[in-house]
Amino acid sequence: MTSEKDTVRSQWGSKFGFLMAAIGSAVGLGNLWGFPYKMGKSGGGAFLIVYLALVLLVGVVIMLGELALGRRTGKGAVEAYQAVSKKFAWVGYMGVAAPFLILTFYNVLGGMVLKYMFAFIESMFSGGANFANIKSGAYFGAFICNGPDMLLYLGIFMLLNVVIVMSGVEGGIERFNKYAIPALAVILVGLAAYVYTFPGAEKGLDFMFRPDFAVFSDPEIGFFKVLKTAAGQMFFSLSLGMGVMITYGSYLSKDQDLSREMYIVPLADTIIAVLTGMVVMPACFAFGLAPAGGPSLLFVSLHEVFVTGMGGFSGSFVGFLFYFLTFLAAISSSMSLFEVCVAYVLDRQVRKGKAPRRILTTVVIAAVLFVVSLPVALDGLGSNVAGGAAMNSPGVMLGLKKIPMAFDCWLDFFDMLSEGVMMPLGSLVMSIMFGWVVGTKFIADEVALTPGKELRCRGLVDLCFKVIVPVILVVVLWAQLQEFGLI
Repeated sequence: MTSEKDTVRSQWGSKFGFLMAAIGSAVGLGNLWGFPYKMGKSGGGAFLIVYLALVLLVGVVIMLGELALGRRTGKGAVEAYQAVSKKFAWVGYMGVAAPFLILTFYNVLGGMVLKYMFAFIESMFSGGANFANIKSGAYFGAFICNGPDMLLYLGIFMLLNVVIVMSGVEGGIERFNKYAIPALAVILVGLAAYVYTFPGAEKGLDFMFRPDFAVFSDPEIGFFKVLKTAAGQMFFSLSLGMGVMITYGSYLSKDQDLSREMYIVPLADTIIAVLTGMVVMPACFAFGLAPAGGPSLLFVSLHEVFVTGMGGFSGSFVGFLFYFLTFLAAISSSMSLFEVCVAYVLDRQVRKGKAPRRILTTVVIAAVLFVVSLPVALDGLGSNVAGGAAMNSPGVMLGLKKIPMAFDCWLDFFDMLSEGVMMPLGSLVMSIMFGWVVGTKFIADEVALTPGKELRCRGLVDLCFKVIVPVILVVVLWAQLQEFGLI
């Protein structure tokens, strides 16, 4: 049954609510997982400077373009691009396919975060019995190869997403983020202050904020590798090229100041990423762990910090707080990706003259997502059947003798399709569209609809869309394909 409210385009209930939802979308596992370890392997402060420059020159501009496109058309990704020109409709379809594919592994990772959060709760009351006799790496390896456990926590995480998204834009997504994002920020600041009390923690902050530009001439790293790593991180972290900001922009009223939001969301996202680094880097240096520990940093290295380094009730409590804030970041992002898919179907229902059915649409998409996510949850993140998992990775299934990263596990396969190809390609085409086809007047006119506002630095915005953004996105696309072993 559809309510009268479901028959009209949803809108954010308040400016603050939109900002919290947009920041929540940007603040995700890319900040709490990707940013620290990529900084760790790319020269610390030198990486941070390159990252900040890319946010200003690329992230802010694409954010503005996507928000303006969504608000101007009042539609999700596909319908928005079609409203500009039917020849760009395929870009909109990529903007829906990318978040769907991302959700196939993002939900699995979210479930893994829940597992650790619950395990630390139990550990607080069992004196650490959960972890006392098992190494962090062994615990993680056993968990990812435990099919029933992986599916259980995947299901719980997806169910939470369904409950929020089916409640609507204002009643679900906005309401959750209005409380979750401030709570996340408070916990993060508290953890950063606490971790800094440990001997040796100051070395982590030195690593972050005293750039060593020698990394640019390092034969194994070099400036280009730092640049492409920072660009890829910035791109994924800000939820660009995946239809999220177009969809969220479509729920904006005309009194929302786009010329302000284009800065606030990237700034808040960057602050959260830096604060996360201020938790992770000092902890790694204080307890002698490698800051460049790769993706295992979240589930192995930090687990080791809380269990072995800190130990006891305090270690379990801090571990719970860390994984709880990681959960908040993960679900605030996953619900935005989910909303892109739901909005696409609702837009189609309206176009066909039907009443939009949000609850049914949400449940059906979730069911399909769960099925498509099964390989990610069951291949043990590349452990394969030989390593105790329930199924093999795509590379093993195809019988490849030399397996590139894109086929190493199902997570990397879906990540390659979405983050590796669709996201940078979609944003590249969008930048060309605004730079050379439609023109930035489209954006300037939309910004000016807010009373008393105008698009400042129009010349710089033109230059970014015409030259700077396309060039950097070509580098990102090429680097992603290279990273996944496809070229």
